[in-house]
Amino acid sequence: MSRFAHPAGDRHAEMLPHERPPAAPADLNRIDPAIWPRTSGRTQGALTIGHMDVRDLAAEHGTPLFVLDESDVRSRMRDYATAFAGSDVHYAGKAFLCKEIVRWLRDEGLGLDVASGGELAVALSVGFPPERITLHGNNKSTAELTRAIEVGVGHIVVDSYEEIARLGFLADEYGKRPKVMIRVTTGVEAHTHEFIATAHDDQKFGLSLNTGAAAEAVRRILALPQLELVGLHSHIGSQIVDTAGFEVAARRLATLLVQIKGEHGVVLPELDLGGGYGIAYVEGDEAPDIKEIADGLREIVAKVCTDAGLPVPSLTVEPGRTIVGPGGITLYEVGTVKDVEGLRTYVSIDGGMSDNVRTALYGAEYTAVLANRESSAPPMLSRIVGKHCESGDIVVRDCYLPADLAPGDLIAIAATGAYCRSLASNYNYLPKPAVVAVADGSARVIVQGETEDDLLRGQL
Repeated sequence: MSRFAHPAGDRHAEMLPHERPPAAPADLNRIDPAIWPRTSGRTQGALTIGHMDVRDLAAEHGTPLFVLDESDVRSRMRDYATAFAGSDVHYAGKAFLCKEIVRWLRDEGLGLDVASGGELAVALSVGFPPERITLHGNNKSTAELTRAIEVGVGHIVVDSYEEIARLGFLADEYGKRPKVMIRVTTGVEAHTHEFIATAHDDQKFGLSLNTGAAAEAVRRILALPQLELVGLHSHIGSQIVDTAGFEVAARRLATLLVQIKGEHGVVLPELDLGGGYGIAYVEGDEAPDIKEIADGLREIVAKVCTDAGLPVPSLTVEPGRTIVGPGGITLYEVGTVKDVEGLRTYVSIDGGMSDNVRTALYGAEYTAVLANRESSAPPMLSRIVGKHCESGDIVVRDCYLPADLAPGDLIAIAATGAYCRSLASNYNYLPKPAVVAVADGSARVIVQGETEDDLLRGQL
């Protein structure tokens, strides 16, 4: 037998874990309020979002279709503004950004984090106040830094020695003194219920606290009068449901703040603890209470700074997923239903990894329901797959759908507001879907779906 090939067999790659098959839900028609948008429900059997029947949305706008519950998203923005009153809340635009989202942020009084010149352009195009924008990125181009300086963004988070020098040169050239923060790698890596306090320096982001790189960055910035060092920034991970990792990170940042005060006589007034708070994707997932997170972070920062003999700095947080994720769903039409006897049923939809790559990329889990009707049929163990020419084109790896599922039915996937449209691609030349915002029984397109003409534009 070849050393490089082997027979796949009927269970290759652990298609169905024999020892732990997933359990079927008690009610296939239930819309769990912990997972689905705040205005979701069923009317005459069909799923509704924002008092809009998904059958009407699919008929008018086609599928696949991203549907965003405006009331849900705005209410979560307000939840953060209230919970963190007196602190700064900056929405992490990488989760999902478009002009309309920026307008909602402006209306609700939040700030915005951008990670590229393109994201900055979206914000500026609708008149978002540049002083409420923070620019991130591990490899900001000269053009991106130049524009950030010209328009006067509120903060630039520096990520390398090269960037410090580049930014100092540009600031001098344009006669500006931008406010900067240092992204510090604290050695804390948070993953949902655990944090690992070692071996986290080996990554592309930030300047290491452990190796002394962060302290050296402070020296280099303070040596440049063109730059105003105002604080430290830290980001410890994603899908975090408690404050344990933040406490470790805050204590380590406080150690650096003490060192800065002792070495330079400088007390930095700002501390940014990033984001990464989790949401519920499937039954049993924990989603943190925002007020508890806010109270916990304030208490942590106050305590560690008091213990270190420092004044309490102003706090900034950067939620993204928790603001836009729960309010978004994706609608698909079923194309084929293929039963693999003894294993599962493969349900093929008209989208896939081009509009939701998270399952293929991260092994993400999702909740799916039959959306255009209710069903009393028995549960059918299913795998929802896309139409791309990849065996890994999986949207939901394991779920239960009614056994009477048929081509033409609509399937809705919950909690797709974050990192789905923003990571979308044109693989196999599939056009990216539209994004529709729904509220109070009406719907409007906020991002147009692509056409074949869009796919061909620019080709010679």
